[in-house]
Amino acid sequence: MAATASDRPDAQRIGLGIAYRVGAMACMAAMFAGVKWTAGQGIPVLEIVFFRNAFAFIPLAIYILPTTGLRVLKTRRPLGHLARAVVGLTGMVCGFFAASLLPLTESTAISFAAPLFMTALSALILKEKVGKHRWGAVAVGFVGVLIMVRPSPTEFANVGVLFGLAGALGAAGAMIAIREIGRTEPGPTIVFYFTLAGMLFGLASLPFAWVTPEPFTLAILVVMGLLGGVGQLLLTQALKVAPVAAVAPFDYTQLIWATGFGFLIWGDLPRPATIAGALVVAASGVYILYRETRQLRQARRDAAA
Repeated sequence: MAATASDRPDAQRIGLGIAYRVGAMACMAAMFAGVKWTAGQGIPVLEIVFFRNAFAFIPLAIYILPTTGLRVLKTRRPLGHLARAVVGLTGMVCGFFAASLLPLTESTAISFAAPLFMTALSALILKEKVGKHRWGAVAVGFVGVLIMVRPSPTEFANVGVLFGLAGALGAAGAMIAIREIGRTEPGPTIVFYFTLAGMLFGLASLPFAWVTPEPFTLAILVVMGLLGGVGQLLLTQALKVAPVAAVAPFDYTQLIWATGFGFLIWGDLPRPATIAGALVVAASGVYILYRETRQLRQARRDAAA
């Protein structure tokens, strides 16, 4: 009997990669639900940043110690890690503020603008060639963002929306930094130093903005940190077993998880404009990924010729 596509090892690995990616998005959505809930209990955002990174070290250590061990500390790019930490933590703080101020589905949908910002930044900072197709997709994607945030002066003045857009821009900058230092630094080292920087940054803020959480809130903070670490590991594993083009489109499943958490915890239902805009942004992001992957394959064929 002939083997079906699902029986082939490549198809099985892609299926596993997709499962890892969807699991990562579930962890991230649950983490942001924890951010929103604990912020609603009066926990300062910078304190939440501390718990997010401090307890993420537990799953990271379980992964790193048997694989890379102390080699994870070795780096030739300390300033590169510092730049990645500054940009990434700016995005994290802004994203956490957005989650605390907006409905969970809306803050998640706005975060989808990150790949659009990344495409623009890759042309401006890395001097990568971005063709008219990708620029067109970026323009369409930003139309989707406008649909979500309702382009009126009062809505753009919404602090939560501004934090959401700043968080997406910070996430895009972090991706650019990772792309740059990733040429010489292994993934576990990048994750380790970013998590360490996040923990120290949050720790330094505690004397100025500390609220002692009651036991249940403390448990949520701890679980939130663990989920952040597990989600990061699942993202890494997804890219180890499957091509980015196969798994990255499943990042948008985070919106499904966020909608579920938002409804179950706060009774929120997404506005039609949020869903419509998110679909436009997701479609443009997938198209940008398709064009980048196509160009990469062509470059490899040209190099092999």
